[in-house]
Formats: sequence, structure tokens, C-alpha cells
Amino acid sequence: MNKVLLIIQREYLSRVRKKAFLVTVFLVPVLLLAMYAVMYLIYKNSSELNAIRTVKVLDETGQFAGKMQNKPTIKFEDVNKPLAEARKDLKTHKDDILLYIPKDYESLKSIQLLSEKKPNITVSMAIERQLNDIATNNNMIARGIDTAKIKDVKSNISISAKEVTDSGDKESNVGALYGVGVAGAIIIYLSLFIYGAQVMRGVIEEKTNRIIEVIVSSVKPFQLMLGKIIGVALVSLTQFLAWIVLSVVVSYIANKYFNAPQSPMLGVFASLKGVPFGYIVSCFLFYFLTGFLLYSALFAAVGSAVDSESETQQFMFPITMPLLFTYLISVTFLAQNPDSTLAFWLSIIPFTAPVAMMVRLPFDPDPWQVGLSMGLMVIGFIFTVWVAARIYRVGILMYGKKASYSELVKWFFYKE
Repeated sequence: MNKVLLIIQREYLSRVRKKAFLVTVFLVPVLLLAMYAVMYLIYKNSSELNAIRTVKVLDETGQFAGKMQNKPTIKFEDVNKPLAEARKDLKTHKDDILLYIPKDYESLKSIQLLSEKKPNITVSMAIERQLNDIATNNNMIARGIDTAKIKDVKSNISISAKEVTDSGDKESNVGALYGVGVAGAIIIYLSLFIYGAQVMRGVIEEKTNRIIEVIVSSVKPFQLMLGKIIGVALVSLTQFLAWIVLSVVVSYIANKYFNAPQSPMLGVFASLKGVPFGYIVSCFLFYFLTGFLLYSALFAAVGSAVDSESETQQFMFPITMPLLFTYLISVTFLAQNPDSTLAFWLSIIPFTAPVAMMVRLPFDPDPWQVGLSMGLMVIGFIFTVWVAARIYRVGILMYGKKASYSELVKWFFYKE
């Protein structure tokens, strides 16, 4: 046990002392602070974004003039002059827009929007929406339909989602739950690949440098592999905890000094209040650690079976395919159907559970399903570590021979 602890200590300290680790730890909070600062500057100088555009309405039909309603960033003015003269006015008033409605616009199925500077999509859509509403209203009046009655019977219903619990009804923001679940799945997916690859590269490096021959003379291969995996896991966990703490500090500073009243981020943070972060973060750490141990053991076995990183491709795809498949359908199917049969099975199979269950957790799956998933994750990573260790003990001392799947099976059945 002492040897395993020494290996863990070596792997951990050798990685956290690197400049790349320190730069990465502080880079994310700095970028987050920079994002807040940029948002603050944008909203502080939002006068340019919210500049009022004047729209000159040249209506040859007489159906739209005087009916266009001003908006916060759009001001309508009716003009009564020839088209050529109205076009010339755009040369002197470059920020103005000319809305030209010809007499035969219905046959042309088009109305022109002329300007020296291209209008943004928001302005164009707002003008188009008003034109369609006025044209529809005119058509109903022409057919003898009382538009006033239609407005009276028109309803404006908004849905307020609530979750029914034993302690009472709770606010349930579906969008926030969807975002948290998908974000957790993406973080675990990327982390397993990034940190698992570090384990594999470390094994390959020690094998090609022949350092491994000296190490295994005093340490059992299983102890070496286990210590390396746990050491890298602690490094990744340290990095995540540092990001969480520093991001909270940065967010506090940003809210205090860069808080723009109109910022949409405030609405995002408000919508997350109903999300059980304590429960989700605890489960995230569990699935991250168990998933990392499971996949890192496989990555270590692959690293021991090859002599260079270019030879790992034939073994990597079968290992990562379950994780990749679950990740691809998480954003589409699982997040929209968290209680489906497919979601249930993917969340209890150890190779897919870290991603699938993170998508389901914000939607409160049954406690027995979470317990079953966690139990199988523990059993899964123990079994996987045992299998990988039997391959690792032989592969780390093999040189100059390309391994195949049949060769890996032979290594597994070799006696101690």
C-alpha cells in the first residue's frame, strides 16, 4: 500500500508543479473575468447597439402609411415624394432606411427596403412582421371580418412549469435543467478523454524510455498502474476544484464591479435557482471519479500494449465508442426523453453511465435507479481495473512487436 501511495504522490506532484498545469488552472477564471468585463463594456456603451434607426415609409398603395408603430430602436416617418428623390435623401442621411411599397406589391410579392448601410436582422424582421400584420388586418376588413372582435377573443397564455413534491410545489425551469444536464455530460465526456489520454501517454513514455523496467523491479505492475491512475485522477480533481473556487470568486467580483442591469446573464443565473446544485455536483464528482478510473484503466492497458501513440488508434475506437455514442444522443434524445427506456439502460451500464446519468440527474430520476447506477459503476471500474491490470503487467515489458486483439487475450490468460 505504501508503494501505491508513493506512486500516487509522484504522479500528482510531478504534474501539478508543471507550468502548464498552473497556467490552465488560472486561465479559465481569467477568461471568465474577461468575459464579464467585455459584457460590461458592451452594455456600458450600448447606445451604439440601441441607436434609433429612422425608417421613411414611401407607400404608393396608401394601405400602410400611418399604421407602422414605432419601436424602441425604430422610428417610422411617412414621406410623400417621388422614389428618385427619396433615394437621393439616403445619400445625406446614411443611417436612414427607405421602405418602398409599390402599388403592385401584391403581384410582385415583394417590398423594398433601401439604405446606404445594411439594416441588421432585428430591424428587418420587425418591419416585415408589422407589414404582414397590417396586410392581414386589411385583408380581413376587405372581407367583412370584424378585426376588433378577433382582438377581443385573442388570448395570451403563458405556462409556468412547477414540480409537484411531498413538501409542496417547486419552480421547475425546463431550459435550465436541460442546460445543466447537457453541460455536465459534456464536461465528463471531455474530461475522460483528456485526462485518460494523459495516463496513456505517461505509460507509453515510461515504456519507450525503458524506465518501466527499473520501476517494476521494486513495484508490482498492478500497483504501478493503480497509482498512476489515482494520481492523475487527483490532479484532474484538483484542477476542477480550483476552477470552481476561482470561478465563484471571479463571479462575485464581476457581479460587484461589472454588473450591467440589462445583462441577460442575470436572467440566466436567476433561472438556475431551482436547480439542486449540491446534489448534482456530488453525483458529478462520483461519476467523474468512477468513470475516470474505468476508462483510464483501459487507456493504461492500451498504452502498455503499444510502442508509440500512433499505434493506439486500432484499440481506441472500440473503447471510446460507447462514450461517444452516448454523448452524441445526449443532446438530442436523452435530454428530451430522460425517463425513456433507452435513457434508463444507458444510465446503468458502466461504460455509458457517466454521461447518460448526468443528463438525467436534473430531471430527478428514481433514487433506486441512481443507486443501481452507482453500484454498477463501482463494480464496473473494479472489474475493468482487474482486466486492464492483467494486460498491463505483460504489455509494459513487450517491445518491438505490434499487439493485436488475439495477443491481448493471450496476455490476459498468462499466469502470474
